[in-house]
Amino acid sequence: MKLATINDGTRDGQLAVVSRDLKTAHLADGIAPTMQAALDDWAFIAPQLNELSQLLNSGRGRRTFDFDPAKCMAPLPRAYQWADGSAYVNHVELVRKARNAEMPESFWEDPLMYQGGSDDFIGAMDDIVLAHEEWGIDFEAEVAVITGDVPMGATADEAYQQIRLLMLVNDVSLRNLIPPELAKGFGFLQSKPASSFSPVAVTPDELGDAWKGGKVHLPLRSTWNGKLVGQPHAGVDMVFNFPQLVAHLCKTRNARAGSIVGSGTVSNKDASRGYSCIAEKRCLEMIADGVAGTPFMLFGDTIKIEMLDGAGKSIFGAIEQTVKQAEAKRSR
Repeated sequence: MKLATINDGTRDGQLAVVSRDLKTAHLADGIAPTMQAALDDWAFIAPQLNELSQLLNSGRGRRTFDFDPAKCMAPLPRAYQWADGSAYVNHVELVRKARNAEMPESFWEDPLMYQGGSDDFIGAMDDIVLAHEEWGIDFEAEVAVITGDVPMGATADEAYQQIRLLMLVNDVSLRNLIPPELAKGFGFLQSKPASSFSPVAVTPDELGDAWKGGKVHLPLRSTWNGKLVGQPHAGVDMVFNFPQLVAHLCKTRNARAGSIVGSGTVSNKDASRGYSCIAEKRCLEMIADGVAGTPFMLFGDTIKIEMLDGAGKSIFGAIEQTVKQAEAKRSR
């Protein structure tokens, strides 16, 4: 089934079931008020949502309405946890190589992961509002899962059973703020503004054969200012699958229902597949020419991130955003 959160003016929005073709929707108000409420009691709520999904897809929904991604919040507008991995080690290797730094062999065996801000996500069609272009604005196209309750010390197989939903992510990065921030030794903070997510989150069964081995075996498309710049395959070169990422998160603590775990920037060794973030393109330029020629995003730039099924139909709906300048605050 496919689920979305409709913006009704409240902090957490209203849960809705969306048709497989993303054309119609039905509020789930008689079943669960919000996405988090559904996740908190998934074993009881999910079958009811699935029944509504079947009615909707068969054209028998009673209170259906046209689905409009612009009216969606992030599927989880705020979450108990957002942990982003770096499962595509090729991306890390390129970044290191571009600055003539060796990559530790352990990166192939032990995932990189950081704890991001989860109190304020933005919707798929919300503007990316930032104060300065000089911060080095970059998009990052990723896939993410939403979990149920995963106990501390869970194995990858156990974590697999707790993957409830999948969605797409634009994990916006401010590249020029990252080096001085990481140099402090405490990780990302100001360099990672609010992430945005696809309008729809889907259960793994919606992916059919594309969901295999804890990976999504489909290309992820990024279109920057109307030009397709990348379509790397999400199932290729993913060194750590989602169950392994979730198990890594839970090595020393529990992960509660509604935790979001990201894949990191989708990246293939085959450079002809393009890129999922500008930083990777710049790294390739540095390696080849000694200088990065591709600029970061400017105010007015647009980014579209989408994943299509084998028939060319959108699975999650598209993330479509414009970078805009924040209004200057008046001094008192």
